[in-house]
Amino acid sequence: MLSYAAVTEPTRATFDDIKVGEEFVSPGRTVSETDIVVFAGLSGDYNILHTDAEHMRASQFGERIAHGLLGLAIQQGLAARIAPELVEQPVAGLAWKFRGPIKIGDTIHVEAKVTDKRDADRPGWGIVTIARRVLNQRGELVQEGETQHLVERRRG
Repeated sequence: MLSYAAVTEPTRATFDDIKVGEEFVSPGRTVSETDIVVFAGLSGDYNILHTDAEHMRASQFGERIAHGLLGLAIQQGLAARIAPELVEQPVAGLAWKFRGPIKIGDTIHVEAKVTDKRDADRPGWGIVTIARRVLNQRGELVQEGETQHLVERRRG
């Protein structure tokens, strides 16, 4: 049986444990209208792309779309479900591209791969780069980018 401490204190990978080429695929998560409405309220972004169904019917998308930053936030949560010991390390850098719309009812998932490891400026630490792709249920790429994480080296 897991103790409470084991559940609340995830194991973190060390720089030495992480291998370039490691790949991860997340489960899916369906983006709902509620997600978009709540994110608009939280962020203050009430752009018509996300909030005006009538206007968006005549747009190139044909309907409201999710905020790009909502997709970025959801992908982080999905990535944390598949590799928490890696992606919950401090983020040292982010490069991100929004490739296509995420629509209400789309189910997205993340494909992630460790693409690089290098020494950090700070002794005892390294930088790990993770390439990420966010795809919808049709396999269409909707977002992609990479994150760099500051990861401690094994002590001793």
